[in-house]
Amino acid sequence: MSNPFNKLDKVLEHSVRLQILSILVVNESYDFNSLKEALELSDGSLATHIKALEREKYILIYKSFVGKKPNTRYRLSEKGRQAFKKHIDALETIIKAQKK
Repeated sequence: MSNPFNKLDKVLEHSVRLQILSILVVNESYDFNSLKEALELSDGSLATHIKALEREKYILIYKSFVGKKPNTRYRLSEKGRQAFKKHIDALETIIKAQKK
């Protein structure tokens, strides 16, 4: 029997990144300021985690203007959706194994 901990996604082991994907799984898209507020993060901290997720191609980034203000929105990519599901499935396996 393989170790279910080996199936956890290293990128998603950081709670902030898991929280970002959790928000994007249930929302079509989310903007930077709304994510920052929801997760109670600084601009720099959120930007660091966004870059990590972007590097893995787990999120898609859309930049536009609302009026004269720049607006950055994020969407979950298909790769990100699959990684999130695999990570959650691994967590469920670990939890169920502990009940035995």
